[in-house]
Amino acid sequence: MTWLGLVACGLVSCGGIGGAPELGDMEAGGEPAEGGIKEVPNPSASMAAKSRKPIGQLQRGHEIYMLKCGECHVYQLPQNLDVDEWQEAMPKMIRHAGLESADEKAVLDYVVAVKIERGE
Repeated sequence: MTWLGLVACGLVSCGGIGGAPELGDMEAGGEPAEGGIKEVPNPSASMAAKSRKPIGQLQRGHEIYMLKCGECHVYQLPQNLDVDEWQEAMPKMIRHAGLESADEKAVLDYVVAVKIERGE
């Protein structure tokens, strides 16, 4: 396979050619003192309590989101999609990233927790 074929194959597998939804972008600045980016905050005890998810599950979801979700496309911010849209998009994106279903659950739990924390 030529390099062009490899690039095309990589773009297709990451949703880079016509398959990716419109994506948001992260703005820099205004990061909280405890770390993170305000649009994708680090999980907190408050976030875990409000979402009724273990803090470890939210931390794992945040880690996967930050490390993997931007590899193939611009980060989609939690506030840019409704929960049902996240639920619809996640299985496809997780498969493209080569991750496990437990990782999908962790990322979904994290983005839903962010929305709950913000009152969305």
